[in-house]
Amino acid sequence: MVTTHHSIINACGRRLAIAFGIVLLCVSSIQLWATRAHAETKVIGYIASFTDMKAAIDKTDLSKLTHINLSFTNPDAQGKLVENGTMTCMPGMQGGNVSAAEVRYVIDKAQAAGVKVLASVAGGVIPACSGNWETLLQPANRQALVNNLIAFMEDFGLDGIDIDIEGVLLTNIDNAGNYTPFIQELSAQLVARQKLLTCATASYVGGMIPESSIGYFDFVNIMSYDAIGPSWGQAGAEHSTYAMAVDHVNIWKNRGLSKEKLVLGVPFYGYGFGSYKSDYTYASILAEFGADAANRDLIGTACAGCNYITYNGAATIKAKTKLGLEQGSGVMIWELSQDAAAANSLLKVIDDEIKQIATGSSSAASSSVAASSSAQPASSAVASSATTTGDSKSSGGGSLGAISILLLSLLLSLRVLCFTRTAHAR
Repeated sequence: MVTTHHSIINACGRRLAIAFGIVLLCVSSIQLWATRAHAETKVIGYIASFTDMKAAIDKTDLSKLTHINLSFTNPDAQGKLVENGTMTCMPGMQGGNVSAAEVRYVIDKAQAAGVKVLASVAGGVIPACSGNWETLLQPANRQALVNNLIAFMEDFGLDGIDIDIEGVLLTNIDNAGNYTPFIQELSAQLVARQKLLTCATASYVGGMIPESSIGYFDFVNIMSYDAIGPSWGQAGAEHSTYAMAVDHVNIWKNRGLSKEKLVLGVPFYGYGFGSYKSDYTYASILAEFGADAANRDLIGTACAGCNYITYNGAATIKAKTKLGLEQGSGVMIWELSQDAAAANSLLKVIDDEIKQIATGSSSAASSSVAASSSAQPASSAVASSATTTGDSKSSGGGSLGAISILLLSLLLSLRVLCFTRTAHAR
Protein backbone atom coordinates (compact mmCIF):
# COMPACT_ATOMS: atom_id res chain seq x y z
CA MET A 1 0.00 0.00 0.00
CA VAL A 2 2.90 2.36 0.76
CA THR A 3 4.40 1.66 -2.68
CA THR A 4 1.07 2.39 -4.34
CA HIS A 5 0.75 5.60 -2.31
CA HIS A 6 4.20 6.83 -3.36
CA SER A 7 3.54 5.87 -6.99
CA ILE A 8 0.37 7.94 -7.01
CA ILE A 9 2.18 10.91 -5.43
CA ASN A 10 5.00 10.67 -7.97
CA ALA A 11 2.56 10.38 -10.86
CA CYS A 12 0.60 13.38 -9.60
CA GLY A 13 3.80 15.35 -9.16
CA ARG A 14 4.82 14.65 -12.72
CA ARG A 15 1.39 15.60 -14.01
CA LEU A 16 1.40 18.82 -11.98
CA ALA A 17 4.85 19.72 -13.30
CA ILE A 18 3.77 19.05 -16.89
CA ALA A 19 0.52 20.98 -16.41
CA PHE A 20 2.34 23.88 -14.80
CA GLY A 21 4.78 23.97 -17.74
CA ILE A 22 1.89 24.00 -20.19
CA VAL A 23 0.21 26.84 -18.29
CA LEU A 24 3.41 28.90 -18.33
CA LEU A 25 3.89 28.21 -22.04
CA CYS A 26 0.31 29.20 -22.85
CA VAL A 27 0.45 32.39 -20.77
CA SER A 28 3.80 33.35 -22.32
CA SER A 29 2.44 32.72 -25.81
CA ILE A 30 -0.63 34.83 -25.13
CA GLN A 31 1.52 37.63 -23.70
CA LEU A 32 3.76 37.52 -26.79
CA TRP A 33 0.70 37.61 -29.07
CA ALA A 34 -0.78 40.53 -27.17
CA THR A 35 2.52 42.43 -27.31
CA ARG A 36 2.87 41.86 -31.05
CA ALA A 37 -0.75 42.81 -31.68
CA HIS A 38 -0.26 46.09 -29.82
CA ALA A 39 3.02 46.75 -31.62
CA GLU A 40 1.24 46.38 -34.97
CA THR A 41 -1.30 49.09 -34.12
CA LYS A 42 -0.65 51.99 -36.47
CA VAL A 43 -0.97 55.68 -35.68
CA ILE A 44 -0.03 57.51 -38.86
CA GLY A 45 0.23 61.27 -38.93
CA TYR A 46 0.63 63.38 -42.05
CA ILE A 47 2.73 66.52 -41.85
CA ALA A 48 2.14 68.95 -44.72
CA SER A 49 4.95 70.92 -46.34
CA PHE A 50 2.71 73.99 -46.67
CA THR A 51 2.65 74.26 -42.87
CA ASP A 52 5.75 74.87 -40.77
CA MET A 53 7.02 71.28 -40.82
CA LYS A 54 9.78 71.87 -38.27
CA ALA A 55 7.35 73.49 -35.82
CA ALA A 56 4.86 70.65 -36.35
CA ILE A 57 7.37 67.91 -35.61
CA ASP A 58 8.79 69.84 -32.64
CA LYS A 59 5.40 70.20 -30.92
CA THR A 60 4.19 66.63 -31.61
CA ASP A 61 4.51 63.91 -28.97
CA LEU A 62 6.28 61.38 -31.18
CA SER A 63 5.85 58.60 -28.62
CA LYS A 64 2.19 58.47 -29.66
CA LEU A 65 2.93 57.84 -33.36
CA THR A 66 4.18 54.87 -35.35
CA HIS A 67 4.50 56.55 -38.77
CA ILE A 68 4.76 60.03 -40.25
CA ASN A 69 3.92 60.75 -43.89
CA LEU A 70 5.62 63.85 -45.28
CA SER A 71 3.22 65.44 -47.73
CA PHE A 72 3.35 66.15 -50.50
CA THR A 73 6.28 65.85 -52.85
CA ASN A 74 5.92 65.67 -56.62
CA PRO A 75 8.42 65.04 -59.40
CA ASP A 76 9.10 67.72 -61.98
CA ALA A 77 8.51 67.14 -65.70
CA GLN A 78 11.73 65.10 -65.90
CA GLY A 79 10.72 62.99 -62.90
CA LYS A 80 13.28 64.51 -60.51
CA LEU A 81 12.34 65.13 -56.87
CA VAL A 82 15.36 67.05 -55.58
CA GLU A 83 17.76 69.48 -57.23
CA ASN A 84 20.48 71.69 -55.76
CA GLY A 85 19.38 71.12 -52.17
CA THR A 86 15.72 72.01 -52.79
CA MET A 87 12.69 69.82 -53.42
CA THR A 88 11.63 70.27 -57.05
CA CYS A 89 7.92 70.35 -56.18
CA MET A 90 7.10 70.42 -52.46
CA PRO A 91 5.52 73.84 -51.80
CA GLY A 92 6.41 75.47 -48.48
CA MET A 93 4.49 77.74 -46.14
CA GLN A 94 6.24 80.90 -47.34
CA GLY A 95 5.99 80.11 -51.06
CA GLY A 96 8.52 78.30 -53.19
CA ASN A 97 9.61 74.77 -52.37
CA VAL A 98 10.97 73.53 -49.06
CA SER A 99 14.64 72.75 -48.70
CA ALA A 100 16.04 69.26 -48.53
CA ALA A 101 17.49 70.25 -45.15
CA GLU A 102 14.01 70.92 -43.76
CA VAL A 103 12.82 67.54 -44.96
CA ARG A 104 15.86 65.84 -43.44
CA TYR A 105 15.23 67.61 -40.10
CA VAL A 106 11.76 66.09 -39.84
CA ILE A 107 12.96 62.64 -40.92
CA ASP A 108 15.88 62.60 -38.48
CA LYS A 109 13.84 63.79 -35.50
CA ALA A 110 11.03 61.30 -36.11
CA GLN A 111 13.32 58.34 -36.71
CA ALA A 112 15.37 59.17 -33.62
CA ALA A 113 12.11 58.72 -31.68
CA GLY A 114 11.45 55.35 -33.33
CA VAL A 115 8.84 56.66 -35.78
CA LYS A 116 8.96 55.43 -39.39
CA VAL A 117 8.85 58.17 -42.03
CA LEU A 118 7.42 57.88 -45.53
CA ALA A 119 7.36 60.41 -48.33
CA SER A 120 3.82 60.95 -49.57
CA VAL A 121 3.70 61.77 -53.28
CA ALA A 122 1.05 63.51 -55.42
CA GLY A 123 -1.81 64.83 -53.19
CA GLY A 124 -5.40 65.95 -53.57
CA VAL A 125 -4.32 69.09 -55.46
CA ILE A 126 -1.32 68.70 -57.76
CA PRO A 127 0.76 71.90 -57.72
CA ALA A 128 1.80 73.67 -60.91
CA CYS A 129 5.46 72.73 -60.38
CA SER A 130 4.65 69.04 -60.81
CA GLY A 131 5.20 67.02 -63.92
CA ASN A 132 2.11 65.51 -65.53
CA TRP A 133 1.41 62.28 -63.62
CA GLU A 134 -0.54 60.81 -66.52
CA THR A 135 2.53 61.26 -68.72
CA LEU A 136 5.05 60.21 -66.07
CA LEU A 137 3.24 56.91 -65.51
CA GLN A 138 3.01 55.92 -69.17
CA PRO A 139 4.99 52.72 -69.90
CA ALA A 140 7.85 54.59 -71.60
CA ASN A 141 8.41 56.84 -68.54
CA ARG A 142 7.26 54.70 -65.63
CA GLN A 143 10.50 52.90 -64.81
CA ALA A 144 12.46 56.16 -64.72
CA LEU A 145 10.02 57.60 -62.18
CA VAL A 146 10.17 54.45 -60.07
CA ASN A 147 13.97 54.63 -60.11
CA ASN A 148 13.88 58.29 -59.06
CA LEU A 149 11.49 57.57 -56.18
CA ILE A 150 13.72 54.75 -54.95
CA ALA A 151 16.86 56.89 -55.22
CA PHE A 152 15.13 59.72 -53.33
CA MET A 153 13.98 57.33 -50.59
CA GLU A 154 17.43 55.84 -50.15
CA ASP A 155 19.21 59.19 -50.21
CA PHE A 156 16.98 60.56 -47.45
CA GLY A 157 16.91 57.34 -45.44
CA LEU A 158 13.13 57.05 -45.65
CA ASP A 159 11.19 53.98 -44.52
CA GLY A 160 8.95 53.86 -47.57
CA ILE A 161 6.71 55.65 -50.05
CA ASP A 162 3.05 56.67 -49.67
CA ILE A 163 1.04 57.15 -52.88
CA ASP A 164 -1.72 59.76 -52.72
CA ILE A 165 -2.95 59.99 -56.30
CA GLU A 166 -6.62 60.98 -55.99
CA GLY A 167 -9.86 61.82 -57.75
CA VAL A 168 -10.05 62.44 -61.48
CA LEU A 169 -6.29 62.04 -61.85
CA LEU A 170 -6.45 58.58 -60.28
CA THR A 171 -9.38 57.61 -62.49
CA ASN A 172 -7.65 58.79 -65.66
CA ILE A 173 -4.43 56.95 -64.84
CA ASP A 174 -6.32 53.78 -63.96
CA ASN A 175 -8.50 53.96 -67.10
CA ALA A 176 -5.31 54.20 -69.15
CA GLY A 177 -4.14 50.97 -67.50
CA ASN A 178 -1.20 52.64 -65.78
CA TYR A 179 -2.02 52.75 -62.06
CA THR A 180 -1.63 49.13 -60.96
CA PRO A 181 1.45 48.49 -63.15
CA PHE A 182 3.11 51.52 -61.51
CA ILE A 183 2.24 50.24 -58.03
CA GLN A 184 3.43 46.75 -58.98
CA GLU A 185 6.83 48.00 -60.21
CA LEU A 186 7.31 50.29 -57.22
CA SER A 187 6.33 47.49 -54.84
CA ALA A 188 8.92 45.12 -56.31
CA GLN A 189 11.68 47.65 -55.63
CA LEU A 190 10.47 48.40 -52.10
CA VAL A 191 9.95 44.75 -51.11
CA ALA A 192 13.51 44.00 -52.22
CA ARG A 193 14.70 46.73 -49.85
CA GLN A 194 12.27 45.80 -47.03
CA LYS A 195 10.61 49.20 -47.26
CA LEU A 196 6.93 50.14 -46.98
CA LEU A 197 4.47 50.97 -49.75
CA THR A 198 1.22 52.58 -48.60
CA CYS A 199 -1.51 54.75 -50.07
CA ALA A 200 -4.38 57.07 -49.24
CA THR A 201 -7.74 56.59 -50.87
CA ALA A 202 -11.23 58.05 -50.89
CA SER A 203 -14.34 55.86 -50.79
CA TYR A 204 -16.47 57.19 -53.65
CA VAL A 205 -16.77 55.74 -57.14
CA GLY A 206 -14.07 57.32 -59.27
CA GLY A 207 -11.89 58.18 -56.29
CA MET A 208 -10.91 54.73 -55.04
CA ILE A 209 -7.72 52.86 -55.78
CA PRO A 210 -8.45 49.84 -58.03
CA GLU A 211 -8.90 46.48 -56.32
CA SER A 212 -6.08 45.08 -58.46
CA SER A 213 -3.60 47.31 -56.61
CA ILE A 214 -4.62 46.47 -53.02
CA GLY A 215 -2.35 43.44 -52.70
CA TYR A 216 0.77 45.51 -53.33
CA PHE A 217 0.23 47.93 -50.43
CA ASP A 218 1.40 47.25 -46.89
CA PHE A 219 -1.57 49.24 -45.67
CA VAL A 220 -4.25 51.54 -47.05
CA ASN A 221 -5.25 54.82 -45.37
CA ILE A 222 -8.98 55.48 -45.82
CA MET A 223 -9.68 59.21 -46.07
CA SER A 224 -13.00 59.19 -44.23
CA TYR A 225 -13.66 62.93 -44.27
CA ASP A 226 -14.57 65.83 -46.60
CA ALA A 227 -18.18 64.78 -47.24
CA ILE A 228 -18.80 68.52 -47.50
CA GLY A 229 -16.44 71.45 -47.92
CA PRO A 230 -16.29 75.07 -49.10
CA SER A 231 -17.37 74.23 -52.66
CA TRP A 232 -18.82 70.72 -52.59
CA GLY A 233 -21.24 68.44 -50.75
CA GLN A 234 -24.86 68.56 -49.63
CA ALA A 235 -25.78 71.74 -47.77
CA GLY A 236 -26.29 71.14 -44.06
CA ALA A 237 -24.19 67.97 -43.94
CA GLU A 238 -21.33 67.25 -41.54
CA HIS A 239 -18.00 66.55 -43.14
CA SER A 240 -16.82 63.47 -41.19
CA THR A 241 -19.43 61.62 -39.15
CA TYR A 242 -18.94 58.37 -37.28
CA ALA A 243 -21.63 56.78 -39.45
CA MET A 244 -19.64 57.68 -42.58
CA ALA A 245 -16.54 56.04 -41.10
CA VAL A 246 -18.53 52.85 -40.49
CA ASP A 247 -19.80 52.94 -44.06
CA HIS A 248 -16.30 53.45 -45.48
CA VAL A 249 -14.89 50.58 -43.42
CA ASN A 250 -17.59 48.30 -44.84
CA ILE A 251 -16.90 49.47 -48.40
CA TRP A 252 -13.23 48.57 -48.15
CA LYS A 253 -13.77 45.29 -46.38
CA ASN A 254 -16.17 44.32 -49.19
CA ARG A 255 -13.48 45.31 -51.71
CA GLY A 256 -11.11 42.81 -50.14
CA LEU A 257 -9.03 45.02 -47.86
CA SER A 258 -7.89 42.93 -44.88
CA LYS A 259 -8.04 44.03 -41.26
CA GLU A 260 -4.24 44.12 -41.13
CA LYS A 261 -4.08 46.59 -44.04
CA LEU A 262 -7.06 48.80 -43.20
CA VAL A 263 -6.22 52.12 -41.51
CA LEU A 264 -9.05 54.56 -40.75
CA GLY A 265 -8.38 58.23 -41.49
CA VAL A 266 -9.61 60.92 -39.07
CA PRO A 267 -9.60 64.72 -39.42
CA PHE A 268 -7.91 67.24 -37.14
CA TYR A 269 -9.73 70.12 -38.89
CA GLY A 270 -13.18 71.42 -39.75
CA TYR A 271 -15.13 73.51 -42.26
CA GLY A 272 -17.30 76.57 -41.65
CA PHE A 273 -20.44 77.68 -43.50
CA GLY A 274 -22.60 80.77 -43.58
CA SER A 275 -21.07 83.56 -41.52
CA TYR A 276 -18.11 81.44 -40.43
CA LYS A 277 -14.83 81.30 -42.31
CA SER A 278 -14.33 78.25 -44.53
CA ASP A 279 -11.39 76.47 -42.90
CA TYR A 280 -10.49 75.72 -39.29
CA THR A 281 -7.87 73.64 -37.55
CA TYR A 282 -8.97 71.79 -34.42
CA ALA A 283 -6.61 74.02 -32.44
CA SER A 284 -8.16 77.19 -33.85
CA ILE A 285 -11.70 75.95 -33.07
CA LEU A 286 -10.80 75.48 -29.41
CA ALA A 287 -8.91 78.78 -29.32
CA GLU A 288 -11.89 80.70 -30.70
CA PHE A 289 -14.81 78.87 -29.07
CA GLY A 290 -13.28 77.53 -25.85
CA ALA A 291 -12.22 74.14 -24.53
CA ASP A 292 -15.85 73.00 -24.29
CA ALA A 293 -15.87 72.77 -28.09
CA ALA A 294 -13.80 69.60 -27.66
CA ASN A 295 -16.99 67.89 -26.43
CA ARG A 296 -18.92 68.59 -29.63
CA ASP A 297 -18.74 68.01 -33.39
CA LEU A 298 -20.60 71.18 -34.30
CA ILE A 299 -20.59 74.88 -33.64
CA GLY A 300 -24.09 76.06 -34.50
CA THR A 301 -26.69 73.89 -36.23
CA ALA A 302 -25.97 71.86 -39.37
CA CYS A 303 -28.69 72.76 -41.86
CA ALA A 304 -28.94 74.21 -45.35
CA GLY A 305 -28.30 77.96 -45.24
CA CYS A 306 -27.32 77.88 -41.56
CA ASN A 307 -24.18 79.16 -39.87
CA TYR A 308 -22.15 76.22 -38.56
CA ILE A 309 -18.73 74.59 -38.25
CA THR A 310 -18.38 70.84 -38.70
CA TYR A 311 -15.42 68.92 -37.22
CA ASN A 312 -14.62 65.93 -34.97
CA GLY A 313 -14.44 66.46 -31.22
CA ALA A 314 -12.76 64.19 -28.69
CA ALA A 315 -15.66 61.74 -28.25
CA THR A 316 -15.96 61.06 -31.98
CA ILE A 317 -12.19 60.68 -32.40
CA LYS A 318 -12.21 58.23 -29.48
CA ALA A 319 -15.02 56.21 -31.05
CA LYS A 320 -13.34 56.22 -34.46
CA THR A 321 -10.09 55.04 -32.90
CA LYS A 322 -11.92 52.11 -31.37
CA LEU A 323 -13.52 51.38 -34.75
CA GLY A 324 -10.15 51.63 -36.48
CA LEU A 325 -8.62 49.08 -34.13
CA GLU A 326 -11.59 46.71 -34.11
CA GLN A 327 -12.06 46.65 -37.86
CA GLY A 328 -8.56 47.61 -38.98
CA SER A 329 -5.04 48.03 -37.71
CA GLY A 330 -5.07 51.65 -36.64
CA VAL A 331 -5.80 55.25 -37.51
CA MET A 332 -4.39 57.89 -39.84
CA ILE A 333 -4.45 61.62 -39.09
CA TRP A 334 -4.74 64.55 -41.45
CA GLU A 335 -2.82 66.41 -40.22
CA LEU A 336 -0.58 66.82 -37.19
CA SER A 337 0.02 70.58 -37.21
CA GLN A 338 -3.73 71.14 -36.71
CA ASP A 339 -3.90 69.45 -33.29
CA ALA A 340 -4.55 71.32 -30.06
CA ALA A 341 -1.99 71.30 -27.26
CA ALA A 342 -1.62 69.35 -24.03
CA ALA A 343 -4.81 67.98 -22.45
CA ASN A 344 -6.94 69.01 -25.44
CA SER A 345 -4.81 67.08 -27.96
CA LEU A 346 -6.71 64.69 -30.21
CA LEU A 347 -3.52 62.65 -30.61
CA LYS A 348 -3.65 62.13 -26.84
CA VAL A 349 -7.29 60.99 -27.17
CA ILE A 350 -6.18 58.42 -29.76
CA ASP A 351 -3.27 57.23 -27.64
CA ASP A 352 -5.41 56.94 -24.51
CA GLU A 353 -8.01 54.85 -26.34
CA ILE A 354 -5.36 52.53 -27.77
CA LYS A 355 -3.96 51.97 -24.30
CA GLN A 356 -7.43 51.27 -22.91
CA ILE A 357 -8.09 48.71 -25.63
CA ALA A 358 -4.69 47.08 -25.05
CA THR A 359 -5.48 46.60 -21.36
CA GLY A 360 -8.97 45.30 -22.02
CA SER A 361 -10.84 48.41 -20.85
CA SER A 362 -12.76 48.72 -24.11
CA SER A 363 -15.21 46.13 -25.36
CA ALA A 364 -14.28 43.30 -27.72
CA ALA A 365 -14.01 43.68 -31.47
CA SER A 366 -16.05 41.98 -34.17
CA SER A 367 -15.56 40.86 -37.75
CA SER A 368 -18.06 43.05 -39.59
CA VAL A 369 -19.84 46.33 -39.19
CA ALA A 370 -23.41 47.34 -40.02
CA ALA A 371 -23.54 50.99 -41.04
CA SER A 372 -26.09 53.40 -39.66
CA SER A 373 -27.94 55.62 -42.13
CA SER A 374 -27.92 58.64 -39.82
CA ALA A 375 -25.07 60.62 -38.29
CA GLN A 376 -24.07 59.54 -34.79
CA PRO A 377 -23.60 62.53 -32.45
CA ALA A 378 -20.46 62.86 -30.41
CA SER A 379 -22.37 62.34 -27.16
CA SER A 380 -23.41 58.82 -28.18
CA ALA A 381 -20.37 57.85 -30.23
CA VAL A 382 -18.36 56.48 -27.34
CA ALA A 383 -21.22 54.63 -25.73
CA SER A 384 -22.20 52.97 -29.00
CA SER A 385 -19.51 51.61 -31.27
CA ALA A 386 -20.22 49.84 -34.56
CA THR A 387 -23.17 47.45 -34.63
CA THR A 388 -21.55 44.10 -35.32
CA THR A 389 -22.24 40.57 -36.40
CA GLY A 390 -20.16 37.42 -36.77
CA ASP A 391 -17.31 35.99 -34.71
CA SER A 392 -16.01 38.26 -31.96
CA LYS A 393 -12.30 38.72 -31.27
CA SER A 394 -11.23 39.95 -27.86
CA SER A 395 -8.71 42.72 -27.41
CA GLY A 396 -5.30 41.94 -25.89
CA GLY A 397 -5.50 42.63 -22.14
CA GLY A 398 -9.01 41.26 -21.53
CA SER A 399 -8.25 38.03 -23.39
CA LEU A 400 -5.00 37.56 -21.54
CA GLY A 401 -6.63 37.86 -18.14
CA ALA A 402 -9.56 35.56 -18.93
CA ILE A 403 -7.45 32.80 -20.50
CA SER A 404 -4.83 32.97 -17.75
CA ILE A 405 -7.54 32.52 -15.11
CA LEU A 406 -8.98 29.56 -17.04
CA LEU A 407 -5.60 27.83 -17.33
CA LEU A 408 -4.78 28.38 -13.67
CA SER A 409 -8.21 27.03 -12.70
CA LEU A 410 -7.50 23.86 -14.68
CA LEU A 411 -4.14 23.53 -12.94
CA LEU A 412 -5.75 23.84 -9.51
CA SER A 413 -8.42 21.28 -10.45
CA LEU A 414 -5.73 18.80 -11.45
CA ARG A 415 -3.91 19.45 -8.16
CA VAL A 416 -7.11 18.80 -6.17
CA LEU A 417 -7.73 15.60 -8.15
CA CYS A 418 -4.22 14.33 -7.40
CA PHE A 419 -4.53 14.97 -3.68
CA THR A 420 -7.97 13.31 -3.66
CA ARG A 421 -6.55 10.18 -5.29
CA THR A 422 -3.65 10.23 -2.82
CA ALA A 423 -6.06 10.41 0.13
CA HIS A 424 -8.09 7.48 -1.25
CA ALA A 425 -4.89 5.44 -1.66
CA ARG A 426 -4.21 5.80 2.04
